[in-house]
Amino acid sequence: MKRIYALAAIVAAMGTTAFAAESMSSLPQDSWTITNYYKQNVYDKSQNSIGKIDDVLIDKSGKITALMVGVGGFLGAGEKDVALPFSAVKSEKKNDKWYLTADETKDSLKNAEGYKYDSATTTWSRDTK
Repeated sequence: MKRIYALAAIVAAMGTTAFAAESMSSLPQDSWTITNYYKQNVYDKSQNSIGKIDDVLIDKSGKITALMVGVGGFLGAGEKDVALPFSAVKSEKKNDKWYLTADETKDSLKNAEGYKYDSATTTWSRDTK
């Protein structure tokens, strides 16, 4: 019986504010949502599409480190994913519309190292094919 009371006390203690999530009373002014990047097209400086962002990589501290961009192919066939540093993609506003741009060309990205996604481990690794 003492074990049941001890277990109940531990469960009750786990429900206290020591384990409560921290919430924010206001949002950071300079933040963007991930939807401003995920599944968005990336353009070169001449406004030609060079690929679409397939994933956003975040380190353990929550900092965005890289964008995985699908390049090449037609309707998804023959496409490969390349990694761009997050700092390499800029947002620009033209004609009241936001665009993501990079100082890359479609050809330079087609020649870049390719990566593949492993859904079992939820990680990216170099594509060796």
